[in-house]
Amino acid sequence: MKDTNGPAWRKSSRCGTSTCVEVAKVDDNYLIRDSKNPEAAALTFTKAEWDAFIEGVTAGEFRF
Repeated sequence: MKDTNGPAWRKSSRCGTSTCVEVAKVDDNYLIRDSKNPEAAALTFTKAEWDAFIEGVTAGEFRF
């Protein structure tokens, strides 16, 4: 039976069939996990950390 009390994980629409990260919001924290290994521990970020990450992505800081 599926756990209905767990986080609502979301995957990017760009993932397709490849490995992706999944994101869930729980209270004021954001959780990140590997879609191929959902049983492993998730990384946890505060709202401030998540906002700084999104700002960096939007600004193109992570482009190679």
